[in-house]
Amino acid sequence: MKGRPLEASAQAAIQALLGAAPRRRDLLIEHLHKIQDRYGHISAAHVVALAREMNLATAEVYEVATFYHHFDVVKEGDAVPPALTVRVCDSLSCEMAGAQSLLGKLKTTLGAKVRVIPAPCVGRCEQAPVAVIGQNPLANATPEKVAAAVQAGQTKCAVEKYTGFDAYRRKGGYNLAVECLAGRRDAEDILKTMESSSLRGLGGAGFPTGRKWRILRGEKMPRLMAVNIDEGEPGTFKDRYYLERDPHRFLEGMLIAAWIAQVSEVYIYLRDEYAGVRAILEKEIAALQKNPPCPLPPIHLRRGAGAYICGEESAMIESIEGKRGMPRLRPPYVAQVGLFGYPTLEHNMETLFWVREILEKGADWFAGQGRNGRKGLRSFSVSGRVKKPGVHLAPAGITVKELLEEYCGGMLAGHKFYAYLPGGASGGILPASMGDIPLDFDTLQPHGCFIGSAAVIILSDRDKAAAAARNLLKFFSEESCGQCTPCRVGTAKALNLMQAGTWNQPLLEELSSTMVDASICGLGQAAPNPVLSVIKYFRHEIE
Repeated sequence: MKGRPLEASAQAAIQALLGAAPRRRDLLIEHLHKIQDRYGHISAAHVVALAREMNLATAEVYEVATFYHHFDVVKEGDAVPPALTVRVCDSLSCEMAGAQSLLGKLKTTLGAKVRVIPAPCVGRCEQAPVAVIGQNPLANATPEKVAAAVQAGQTKCAVEKYTGFDAYRRKGGYNLAVECLAGRRDAEDILKTMESSSLRGLGGAGFPTGRKWRILRGEKMPRLMAVNIDEGEPGTFKDRYYLERDPHRFLEGMLIAAWIAQVSEVYIYLRDEYAGVRAILEKEIAALQKNPPCPLPPIHLRRGAGAYICGEESAMIESIEGKRGMPRLRPPYVAQVGLFGYPTLEHNMETLFWVREILEKGADWFAGQGRNGRKGLRSFSVSGRVKKPGVHLAPAGITVKELLEEYCGGMLAGHKFYAYLPGGASGGILPASMGDIPLDFDTLQPHGCFIGSAAVIILSDRDKAAAAARNLLKFFSEESCGQCTPCRVGTAKALNLMQAGTWNQPLLEELSSTMVDASICGLGQAAPNPVLSVIKYFRHEIE
């Protein structure tokens, strides 16, 4: 693409597509989406024209466009992809439900006019296996259901009934935000309530929410806020579940947090796989802005482009700025130097979802919900070999055996509980014999695991932990951003070693230790957890 001349027709097409939209650097990914949505791919001529239009180097546009899975960059001489793409999720829950068989059958039955490709987790693990036709996710997909949807042209995500702005207001919604911004609520009292509630970050890190707000209040101004809804951890779908039902509960919590931290603008980063949620948020943010119950900060909804690494807070910030989603070295932390160089309050969606209810019902209501000495509630995304997969709101500290019996209806008929992942792909794997450990922050670390975003995947006696680990390492290898050698090379090397019937355990342990110690971010640091879990608890499968 070096030295490629600008084509007048491509320039005219890009100018017409962007219209009056600003040409700022941070909008590069948004503009790439416009090209991808309009043409179904991004040609070399498009890249050059967009670079010229945004006053960027062609290499800058190209490196960003090729970093993300959902941009089909067509190089010189390459064939343009078919107009329709069907993505079949092949992450663990879908793999267990027959994704590979579905993928193979669709490749032979849909024909050359439809591209069929595997895809990393699409955030619908309770509906496994899932095929995404264009932007339309099809639950419990079969070859027949997919073929019928393709034939009918069902490529857009349908939006189910949810609580919209007017209905939310009728139920008292935004009254709390109004009280805060009108000065009828004391910020210090709210901070103390949040600190006493024991609410911690529900995206995986578990940092105390009230403390985070207090830290941000001490940073220099201006301050910004970034909301992380890049829910890409295989096994996790709670954020989608709540946003598809009650989006304004999240938005009100977001406004209260913004008021407490005194931020001037809010950026919401939503994974591209959630097209239905994006339609909901676009509509409901517009309704909120049209009839604001209280003063609002500018709210920007940004669209991811298919990159698991952007769930890491600094990689998400890089993506919001229109760059490749590569994690930053720390310190400084994002609370000090974050989005556009300003102190940034970063939050997972679900953390903000609980703010209104905690402030209305009190800290003791939330903190008093736990079991086994733990505090609070957890939204468990449960999938795998259970009768009732889905999001189950349960006490923090519940055990997986209790979760299975009380919330999931037990195991599927004919299946015996064998193993479980307590925290999604990166949280490790434990045998059923260790099913009495309380599920919460800090309870699983002694066993080489962690709860993360509370994504629980259940394996039965028909599954193998070693096979599950291979699936997870394949995911990590493909999703590594490539910035650091321990992660980029380590995940690929580990996956290769795991293909053997008998694992080279000393070499895998040495490799894992290097990845944990030397990787820049949590992807490389946590990727060895499934490997080490199998070596520790399922040695009989690999010897």
